[in-house]
Amino acid sequence: MKVHETRSQTHSSAEEEGKTGTRRQKTESRGHEGDHPSSKNKKAKVANNENGKDSGKSIVEVGEEFDEFCKTMKEHLSVEEMRRILEVNGQDASGSDDAVVTRCQDLMFYGPLERCPVCNGQLECTGRNYECRGAYSEWSACVYNTRDNPRKDESLKLPEGIESSKVNDLVKSQQLKSYPKRSLFPEDKPFAGMTISLSGRLTRRHEDWKEEIEKHGGVCSKSIIGVTCLVVSPAERERGGSSKLVEAMESGIPVVSEKWLVDSIEKERAQPLDAYDVVSDLAPEGKGIPWDKQDPSEEALQSLIAELKLYGKKAVYKDSKLEQQGAKIFERDGIIYNCAFSNCDLGRRVNEYCIMQLIVVPEANVHLYYKKGRVGDDPRAEERVEEMPNEDDAVKEFVRLFELITDNEFELWESEKKFVKKPLKFFSVDMDDGVDVRYGGLGLRQMGVAAAHCKLDSMVANFMKVLCSQEIYRYALMEMGHDNLDLPMGMLSELHLKRCEEVLLEFRDALKSQSHGEQDQKAYVKLVGLSSKWFTLMHSTRPFIIRNFEEFADHVAAPLESIRDIVVASHLVGDMTGATIDDPLFDRYKKLGCSVTPLDKESDDYKMIVKYLKKTYEPIKLGDTVYDASVENIFAVESSSCPSYDEIKKMANKVLLWCGTRSSNLSRHLQKGFLPSICSIPVPGYMFGRAIVCSDAAAEAAKYGFTAVDRPEGFLVLAIASLGQQITEISTAPEDPEALEDKKTAVKGIGRKTTDEAEHFVWKDDIKVPCGRLIESGNKNSPLEYNEYAVYDPKQVNIISKFCIVTNRSFSPYCILQASIRFLVGVKYEEQNMGNGHS
Repeated sequence: MKVHETRSQTHSSAEEEGKTGTRRQKTESRGHEGDHPSSKNKKAKVANNENGKDSGKSIVEVGEEFDEFCKTMKEHLSVEEMRRILEVNGQDASGSDDAVVTRCQDLMFYGPLERCPVCNGQLECTGRNYECRGAYSEWSACVYNTRDNPRKDESLKLPEGIESSKVNDLVKSQQLKSYPKRSLFPEDKPFAGMTISLSGRLTRRHEDWKEEIEKHGGVCSKSIIGVTCLVVSPAERERGGSSKLVEAMESGIPVVSEKWLVDSIEKERAQPLDAYDVVSDLAPEGKGIPWDKQDPSEEALQSLIAELKLYGKKAVYKDSKLEQQGAKIFERDGIIYNCAFSNCDLGRRVNEYCIMQLIVVPEANVHLYYKKGRVGDDPRAEERVEEMPNEDDAVKEFVRLFELITDNEFELWESEKKFVKKPLKFFSVDMDDGVDVRYGGLGLRQMGVAAAHCKLDSMVANFMKVLCSQEIYRYALMEMGHDNLDLPMGMLSELHLKRCEEVLLEFRDALKSQSHGEQDQKAYVKLVGLSSKWFTLMHSTRPFIIRNFEEFADHVAAPLESIRDIVVASHLVGDMTGATIDDPLFDRYKKLGCSVTPLDKESDDYKMIVKYLKKTYEPIKLGDTVYDASVENIFAVESSSCPSYDEIKKMANKVLLWCGTRSSNLSRHLQKGFLPSICSIPVPGYMFGRAIVCSDAAAEAAKYGFTAVDRPEGFLVLAIASLGQQITEISTAPEDPEALEDKKTAVKGIGRKTTDEAEHFVWKDDIKVPCGRLIESGNKNSPLEYNEYAVYDPKQVNIISKFCIVTNRSFSPYCILQASIRFLVGVKYEEQNMGNGHS
């Protein structure tokens, strides 16, 4: 599983600036001018003015002059006067006192800053560069930054009422000369401007770390007074914390693990401190750090074993503890008082959720439940359960909170579903009325009992057990990073999914513009804004900035298709936690609307499919381990939602081809047929537009089913596709997929590998089977590894789905227009080289 880290700039709020301003001010005023341990042995450089001309003063001399200037300012100007000076010069006068002092000193000595060229927000010097503090949109902060000197060529203005002659003299003296250019920390000094303290037995001696910290621009202090952070040993947890650590916690100084030092040096940039925070583990009330900051294996374990806290529009939130009392969600005048919200702002490094419910408890008043916090277990989350005096007061308080956190009118939202994202506010995650399959599906203990008492054939019952289990849906959402237990991502409404699709198309168009030349900072800031917008609507435990079509396919398009299918599965499976149905698997089987029959292993069809798999499969290599695949079961399928086999066999030029899919998507395919790809983008699986896409290589389909050695099962699909009388062969991504859709002409994309035509044969009813060993095609520059076929007329495809028990590594790129499923083939992945010491 690949975990993307957030690569956004840090934007401190006014409250955060108030906590850290003193430390920042001390280090910046000392470090910006080069008066720093890392520069002591270097020859002092000459400071340049704004026009690049030699000012005649060294960096050290300018630094000393700046220190004197700051001292005089503090003696003769109050903070309120500094705010007025900032305002009259068009600079940001908000924030804490410390932030205002630092900003005003920079303004008066180095000159007024230009506005951000992207959002017209306020630029601010961080010591390493100039960063924008404005908002790009209502969804995201602006992340524009530059190392150029963005100063206005104009004189400083003083507001009326500044009586100090000393200040006036300083201003006049600055106006008589050019403003000096502010020197910045070197880009390869990640700890420049930072003072770091060490505690406990680290993996390296404190002296060694001190040398390393100073080498990379920082200062190492034995005290914690005024430090940027405290680096501690993991052993502090067992010891209960040293006195230095306790003092740091009481002073609000960040306490981080040693890995922060390692990663910051390796990436040549100071990493976000909160991503390495250990206080939440050390504090008695701590519940652990957020999931998006955890080790991926720990996050996966927590997601798979933890209980879903909110699973639908009428579900009482687990943490309220009221469900145990027989509580239900309050409803009045057709309104269900249960709302979930999300806010992801990658510019500000915010990823939060909020839950609000009115809960009816038998023989008691209505209770208000409210929770707001970061993704994952947040020890600082705001949470309360409050019994209200009466129903009217409960509704009034619910509406007040709704409008407070969203800045939207509750009545308009409930009556007309009108909702507008406001800056720094939450957006609604609209839930459907049902039960998320991660909660309502079969748990591990229920599976065997349900299958044992099922009237279906034992193989079919076991197949239905897989489709109805919580596990495959939990695993799929965990892989995609949409597994927040606090939000029902498997029970989203059609309205919400439609909004997600609109944002997806907006995002795709932005990436197209970027690929045609828009690759400057403005384009990057736009991607940050769109990524924030996407991960607000499609809430994730691991949001990051999506920069290209490959990431877009894997983390936007495919997850939306998968979650759309999981929502269908949730409605199909419903709530299986109770014992209200004697044979729940048979009941769900009837809802599928198709017949599933085991294929005789001695039959010609079974043997043909096994041969086709073996011939066109190549082992998957992950690290040093190679995985093979073998067929376990094959099911014949007849679905009422797709074209019948009798219709397909009458068509011309029929070919048997492979498709891949997640096991979590299969319920939807069986019940409602396959949908087209959600959009057209120039990557395999999506490059043909809204088409039925298959391959003649089982290897291509299988890689979209494989996940990990501990989940060696998955699904493949075989399809009979009628390619028609005319086939267009292409060796590169089509420039205009829409034109291919209009023509309804079959397309064959030539991969770097193809099947040996000498081994192809004809199956029954003149169906061609391109069953041949994989060989080089000669098309070395193709974007496709294997051949892919696209058919645009849904009447030309009949799916013979092989139920492959294969693990799911990626998201199905094969989104089939309405197709008829005929076979499901069970496949199991097995390690080939365990004997070589690989596990």
